[in-house]
Amino acid sequence: MHSKCSGTRPKGSCLLLDCLSELVICLSRVLFYFLIVFFYIMQEPALQPAPGLSRKMALLKLLPPDPEDEGTQRCRLGPAAFALLGAELGSLIKITLPRGSCLCTAWPRHDSADGYLQFDLKCRTWGLRESQLRRQTVSMDQLSVGACPKLRHVTVRVVFKNQASKHVLPQTTLPEVVRELLRKACVARQHIVTFPPILGNPVECVEILSMGPSNLEEAGLITPQTDIHIKETMTLERYSRLMGDGSKIQVAGLDEVSQALKETIELPLRFPNSFKTLGLSVPKGVLLVGPPGVGKTLLVKAVTGEVGACLVALSGPVVCGSRPGESEENLRRVFEQARELSSEGPTVLFIDEIDSLCPKRGASGHLPEHRLVAQLLTLMDGFSQGHGLIIVGATNRPDSLDPALRRSGRFDQEIVIGSPTLKQRKSILQLITAGMPVSGDINLLELAEITPGFVGADLTSLCREAAMHALFRNCTDSVCPVEMSDFLEALKKIHPSSFRSGIGLMDFKPVSWDQIGGLEDVKLKLKQSIEWPIKFPEAFVRMGLARPKGILLYGPSGCAKTMLVKAAASSSHCSFLAVNGADLFSPLVGESEKILSQVFRQARANTPAIVFLDEIDAILGSRSGTKAGCGIQERVLSVLLNELDGIGVKLTERRGNKAEMENESQKPAESDKELELQEVFNRDVIVVAATNRPDRLDDALLRPGRLDKILYVPPPDEKGRLLILKICTERIPVDSDVSLADVASQTNMFSGADLENLCKEAALLALQENEVEATTVKYKHFEKSLETVKPSLTHKELQFYEKLFKIQ
Repeated sequence: MHSKCSGTRPKGSCLLLDCLSELVICLSRVLFYFLIVFFYIMQEPALQPAPGLSRKMALLKLLPPDPEDEGTQRCRLGPAAFALLGAELGSLIKITLPRGSCLCTAWPRHDSADGYLQFDLKCRTWGLRESQLRRQTVSMDQLSVGACPKLRHVTVRVVFKNQASKHVLPQTTLPEVVRELLRKACVARQHIVTFPPILGNPVECVEILSMGPSNLEEAGLITPQTDIHIKETMTLERYSRLMGDGSKIQVAGLDEVSQALKETIELPLRFPNSFKTLGLSVPKGVLLVGPPGVGKTLLVKAVTGEVGACLVALSGPVVCGSRPGESEENLRRVFEQARELSSEGPTVLFIDEIDSLCPKRGASGHLPEHRLVAQLLTLMDGFSQGHGLIIVGATNRPDSLDPALRRSGRFDQEIVIGSPTLKQRKSILQLITAGMPVSGDINLLELAEITPGFVGADLTSLCREAAMHALFRNCTDSVCPVEMSDFLEALKKIHPSSFRSGIGLMDFKPVSWDQIGGLEDVKLKLKQSIEWPIKFPEAFVRMGLARPKGILLYGPSGCAKTMLVKAAASSSHCSFLAVNGADLFSPLVGESEKILSQVFRQARANTPAIVFLDEIDAILGSRSGTKAGCGIQERVLSVLLNELDGIGVKLTERRGNKAEMENESQKPAESDKELELQEVFNRDVIVVAATNRPDRLDDALLRPGRLDKILYVPPPDEKGRLLILKICTERIPVDSDVSLADVASQTNMFSGADLENLCKEAALLALQENEVEATTVKYKHFEKSLETVKPSLTHKELQFYEKLFKIQ
């Protein structure tokens, strides 16, 4: 190859020619940009927007950055965009996008084409990525021109490429290197400055934490005279985990649990020396226990972000491998990664669904799981306390965990998160609906009252379904506010996730008190026992009254005992679980008792709740008629008595803080006094039982403190039968000659079910008479149906109920 300076020319003259040629190229470029700017100035009147055209209407298509502009912080614009912005060559432009913002300097396009935008992402917020800008358009309203004064001092966080890069530069020379990298860069607070790949540069990016002078709010220029103060240094991996996607996670309804978790994580990580001085042991791990969808994972992410710790997430599918020993190897790799990150600062290792990784040992044939449990125990024992690493586990099945994990020195503390209470559901709904266009008729307290058992995930689905219903109702592109009716429609589709696979869930059509004729005295007593304590807890507390633990409805068949319970559940908006013999009894020993305990556990997690035991005499019976310890009914009865006495309550079913559980009469905050009182007073479960054979029940079940209130549901009297007939004939076209009062007087000893059957038979006779062309039911049809439909009640049966509890 021949060199450029071949021949007889001296080497110095060759170098001079190269310098002159480069100078000519630079001058030609400056002249070219000067001509373009001169062209803009001359054509400025012609580049003004047309009448009626606003900056918001002008759209620019985003193109990939020009490779020549890498690291220059330039923004390429067309002539019209320059004119609309009123910018000059080199003006500072802030580009605001949905995922963040970017600072650039205005430069013209080489082709002078309008409608396009290209900018270098040298100075931007962390959440903004080049991959997010593909095939997007930007409104001119998202571009703003500002000033860029010189900065006196800047506080930064330096992010290195990896752990080895941190030791390349000495701490004494690092500020000079950072100043040189940031020279002539326009920066702003909470923005990062990235650099093009340069050989030997260990710095990945620099975050601007603060800058001065103090009155500076927007942006500033870094000069050789700017004082650089380095507050912190870290690796790119840790910085990426700390920043996440740049958005702040908000959690509602978990303030007490969040504060407890925050103290457990933050205090040992921030003040390890104080713990050593006081002789306190730093907790290694925290176990979060709660039902699915309550917000355990979201809570860990939010608290970790608040305390400034790095989060390393671990899940079962990532760890488990196909070949022997691969799972243990993956687990060791994750722990090693967490140890490296903890050397730079506080780190939290989060193991979600830990019960799938560490089930109980002891069953044969599960050796891979046993080895994985042993490996996790070894790793937890391997790192010493107070080294900046805390392990947080989450599970909704704490009883499935291996007991070796739940001792001190491993998972030292367990935090129980129960289903949201009334106040917590209101807070969650406030957070979710904050970003939704809602109408003024939305009552969040009422929504919280009619959603017992809903966890955070269920409430999110409810709001999403309500918004979709509002969108379909509007059927236009315009934004339609979500109304209360949309939430009520969404409630018909969204059910609590804890009930979807539960035992005893009963889906029934809401029943109002007006749909039950007569029985006014029984209705009033049921309202006082079920509805009033839920709606007016302050009155009960003021009078020193406690709600009954259980209610027994007894009376003849067909007298609306089940309908009364459904009406009470509908009016009080509480969870409703029904138990019958088919669901309860099992041929396996101990299975029936376990099912009944599970029903009560679900009810306590979704209070206020009603557990309805229909035909309780067939489910339980009396212990006097069986041999001791031989009957299934006797064992089920024993479980029910324990549940009514509160012995069946487990620690993991706790709802609210411990102080409220120990002292329910404490004074709540004045602002939330009504909600606090309602939560404390309605924490129990009401058991409502119905039977037509109360003589077969055990005496221990009928004492005060268990089934406190015993109500007799009598057959309807003549006034009650008239009301029932009016309700039954609301949808039946009755002729004007029909006197329902006469029919009521002729139907003595008829139950409510008999009267309903009587009206149906009369309607069928009318169709039969006119060959399916009848339009009304006449009085003669009722008279004829009275000949075939006979009452189901007898005087002997009524005398039996009167003698049983001495009914007057």
